[in-house]
Amino acid sequence: MALSPERIMNGTHGEVWLDDEKVAECSGLQAKINLSKSDVQICGRMAKGYKVTGWEGRGSLKLHKVSSRMINKVAMDIKAGRGTVCTIVSKLADPDAYGSERVALKNVMFDEVALADWEAGKNSEETVPFTFSDFDLLDVISESLIQG
Repeated sequence: MALSPERIMNGTHGEVWLDDEKVAECSGLQAKINLSKSDVQICGRMAKGYKVTGWEGRGSLKLHKVSSRMINKVAMDIKAGRGTVCTIVSKLADPDAYGSERVALKNVMFDEVALADWEAGKNSEETVPFTFSDFDLLDVISESLIQG
């Protein structure tokens, strides 16, 4: 079966929740898992092998600056020497797609928060990097729908 272009998911239909509160000003979200690997040398092989020994979750939340949401969420904890731990839920549900994806990022800790970041003549945005140490796949799109 040929791929129909209208089935490609578009980020316009993305949504984000931060600790069960919808983040309407979100303009983008990225979350990735990076594998930690150690080298493995095997006798009789010239090529180096690798063994997965762990993983690290990193991402960024991109927001239109319409409130002090992130300052309120993170800054006072930082000042008190505490990390802010929360959950982010991502939803991408393009109505033309084969379905929707929802992912919960757990044990999210933000790496920084901008106290001020603006420039004359430009719409203000903020990008907030974070780490996470667990995740759940809440909704996924089955490959069988694509293959017909």
